[in-house]
Amino acid sequence: MNALELKIPPVALALLVGAAMWGVSAWAPALAGPLPRLPAVALLLVLAGALVALLGVASFRRAKTTVNPTTPGAASALVDSGIYRYTRNPMYLGLLLVLAGWGLWLAHALALLGLPAFVVYMNRFQIGPEERALTALFGDVFTTYRHKVRRWI
Repeated sequence: MNALELKIPPVALALLVGAAMWGVSAWAPALAGPLPRLPAVALLLVLAGALVALLGVASFRRAKTTVNPTTPGAASALVDSGIYRYTRNPMYLGLLLVLAGWGLWLAHALALLGLPAFVVYMNRFQIGPEERALTALFGDVFTTYRHKVRRWI
């Protein structure tokens, strides 16, 4: 299982999960369930997700550290300001919000199973290895930050 750690960039994973969500909705329309189409809420979630993710990227750029999710050991700074005061993973939270908006747009209950799948994969194969690398790089400073700020929200 360790072979999957840090291998699939989170944006690529979100695209794969989004495609799977669409596939489920197209393949099994009769299993949609009693989920109403909520285009305004879906759009709001997508826009909020994009904003949250972009705020995370902007914070990394200001700190002049890498945004490459496959090489967390290359981080040159621990970012704990801006949106990082509220979530340790705003870029990933943003992707999750976009997927939630996509799921509401599809209005298919089974498609929404992509959301917990994304979270489980990210926690195990992306965030866990990142946190080990950041602990090795920043030690107690990262440990203290990790205890103060939640992983997702």
